[in-house]
Amino acid sequence: MTAKSRKMLLAVSSAVFALGLGAVGVSFAANEEMPIPKPVLHAPGPKMVPVPDFTPIVDKYGNAIVKIDDSDTKVVGGHQGQNPFPKNSPFYQFFRNFPGAQPPQKEKEEALGSGFIISPNGYIVTAGHVVRGMHHIVVTLTNHHAYPAKVVGLSVRYDTALLKIDAHDLPTVELGNSKDLKVGQWLLAIGMPFGFYNTVTQGVVSALDRSLPHDDEYIPFIQSDVPINPGNSGGPIFNMSGQVVGINDQIYTNDGGYMGLSFSIPINTAMRAVDAFLAHKKLHFGWLGVDVQEVTPQMAQALHLKEPVGALVANVEPDEAAAKAGLKTGDVIVTYDHKPVYSVGSLPPLVGDTPPGTTVPIGILRNGKPETINAFIGTMPQKMRHAEMDKVVDIHRLGLRVSGLDAAEKKALGIRHGVFIESVYPGPAAEIGLHEGMAIQEIDQQPVDSPEQLESIVKGLPAHQPISVLIRQGHNSLFVVIHLPKN
Repeated sequence: MTAKSRKMLLAVSSAVFALGLGAVGVSFAANEEMPIPKPVLHAPGPKMVPVPDFTPIVDKYGNAIVKIDDSDTKVVGGHQGQNPFPKNSPFYQFFRNFPGAQPPQKEKEEALGSGFIISPNGYIVTAGHVVRGMHHIVVTLTNHHAYPAKVVGLSVRYDTALLKIDAHDLPTVELGNSKDLKVGQWLLAIGMPFGFYNTVTQGVVSALDRSLPHDDEYIPFIQSDVPINPGNSGGPIFNMSGQVVGINDQIYTNDGGYMGLSFSIPINTAMRAVDAFLAHKKLHFGWLGVDVQEVTPQMAQALHLKEPVGALVANVEPDEAAAKAGLKTGDVIVTYDHKPVYSVGSLPPLVGDTPPGTTVPIGILRNGKPETINAFIGTMPQKMRHAEMDKVVDIHRLGLRVSGLDAAEKKALGIRHGVFIESVYPGPAAEIGLHEGMAIQEIDQQPVDSPEQLESIVKGLPAHQPISVLIRQGHNSLFVVIHLPKN
């Protein structure tokens, strides 16, 4: 190649190179250095929240979580419509034509739940439904040491139970304040789903003060998306400070599996029951004395309200707190003790959690105009507290577990004395056909008015001697004979 050819090729190459860079807005002479491009500046994005680290909570409090189960044989009902007892049983003639009777059968019951230790000497908190009906509760620690447990107290309305095991120097959790929770905060659950020890799941607070129907209307539930499965019930949920702020209670599901909706009992609500149990006091609920209903959009229009919120008063009971305060039928309760009442379900937990004897301001809409009245909150009547098992006792010598009957229940059964049989397990009671749902009125011709009284009487009875027991089933009573083993 001649010098002239080389010179022409270089010129063409430089021109092509310059044309290529020019396509991106950059050009320079062949003898210049290529400039360093400047970075393009973007607007600052949202600040990234660091992923939480739950390991300190698990390390510190994991050993304070326990498994609760009951694997003993339980005497339960069987096929409906048959005589519940064999022909040689003293109950055979009595229940020969009893409608809907079920013969007692023995089956293996595998109840399972979680709990957490609140004191080094063995007090444990769990959900009430976990242990209700259990006759032989076993608490197992994470080191697999198992202990028999007794129920100190159980509240059905708060679905909270307090257990006691005979142990010392146990690890404990730290209790927090569920009122400080906010939607969106991280939560951590530790429990025993399906029996898997110390299973950890996490999520966030989805909503607060959720109301659920039926027996749970007095619990302002914490809703979260923490995965909860069978066996998690009764276990704790922690905040990011490592404090227990709730008790895992139930899930919302169509098929029995987790669907992202979990509900927990606020720890403040649960501890109200626990404190009463520890002090050996009855758990009292506030009482307003009204029937309320939902404010639908059509009802809001009919009442000339701007929006369908609050609880519409449908009835005011005479001589109760609401009537004395001047509340009237047709009033719409929109606040209670300065807390909003968005719907009818918001009101019962607020009233029930109020200590009787407290004066509370109630915001209402009367004829569409706002007013405030002050109500002196009363005590829930005894007839409404029939589900509260403030004291349940295992009578091991009989082989059954009993709870007290209040005045309304005794009246409904047509008896003056008695205790309710919660469950029966293998022993003298099961051998003669006693079963859950019956009432024991007398034993050894001595009237029984409380579980403690029955326990005391039974301790003093002779062994292997015929003892008379007066039983109530429905509206029928019958004397039976039982033989007790040695104490």
